[in-house]
Amino acid sequence: MKRIVYIALAIMTLSTQFLSAQEIEIKEKIEKLEKEKERIVTAEKNALKKEVEAINERMVNGEITSEEAKVLKEAAANNRALNIENRIAIINNKVALLERNGNEYASTKGTELSIGLGNKNDDGDVLLGVNIKNNKGRKIKYDRRTYSELVVAFGLNNAIVEGQSLDDSDYKIAGSRFFEIGWAWKTRIFKNSNFMRIKYGISYQSNGLKPTDNRYFVENGNQTELQEFRVELDKSKFRMDNIVVPVHFEFGPSERRETEEKLRFSTARKFRIGIGGYAGANISTRQKLKYKENGDRIKDKIKRDYNTNDLIYGLSTYIGFGDMSLYAKYDISPIFKNASVDQNNVSLGLRFDL
Repeated sequence: MKRIVYIALAIMTLSTQFLSAQEIEIKEKIEKLEKEKERIVTAEKNALKKEVEAINERMVNGEITSEEAKVLKEAAANNRALNIENRIAIINNKVALLERNGNEYASTKGTELSIGLGNKNDDGDVLLGVNIKNNKGRKIKYDRRTYSELVVAFGLNNAIVEGQSLDDSDYKIAGSRFFEIGWAWKTRIFKNSNFMRIKYGISYQSNGLKPTDNRYFVENGNQTELQEFRVELDKSKFRMDNIVVPVHFEFGPSERRETEEKLRFSTARKFRIGIGGYAGANISTRQKLKYKENGDRIKDKIKRDYNTNDLIYGLSTYIGFGDMSLYAKYDISPIFKNASVDQNNVSLGLRFDL
């Protein structure tokens, strides 16, 4: 029984200490808020003083009459008086919440609103400025000019051979494909307009070619040529993997969304067109062959240089609506080095900026 009494007394003592500490904390927060009222009045008076000085200077310079100056001063004084009234009302509400609910509404973590007037002065007062924090305590940037997004593209691939049309291509039209995935940043160029943006990033490109007429690529010294395979091929595919840095100038309308807290331009469900190019490096070249010989099914995966160019660069463009666009790219750099006839990779497909 004594043990229970001791435990009860200990709990009561701890509870009293806890409540006492909580009361002290609430009291300190209320005192801090009361001091904030004084700071608000001082800041508004200083701001009004600067406004009156500016009005007097305009009157001395002959820009306005004394009557006009009087009207402007009265308007400024009324405005500052209302600012003081509204801001102190906010403080009073915070004090009332603390007195009524304790620390339940006292936390400054999460959403926080700090209202001031103007830029910071020497005393640390904030004048004509709004500071908003999100639910993670981070400041929301008023004007966000750069965005990032995932880029995915795929479609048909082929090669433009010197002196030859695509109708006579050495590669299957439907069987040759490309794939691209990357990350891009989009930055608004002009301060007050989002009509023109620059889009840049890094992408992985895979360009595949499927030769026609049962042929495959053979490396003869510094030349790479198509030759007929010795047996019937089930599959012949040549693939080049590149890492490139694309850069595009993007044009198109956008929706301006502006509030007191933030300025944003949205291109969702808007027409857009991008014009630019890319440069990078070939990181892998390989050939895949499937065939049957002497009753055995054979798969050859050959990875070698094949005299392909190490440096990749070209032009690209896209045009579309919203997230989806028609996408085309053309390698100015030939596929093979020192080739007797140049071949340049060309792609056409769909692009998604997600």
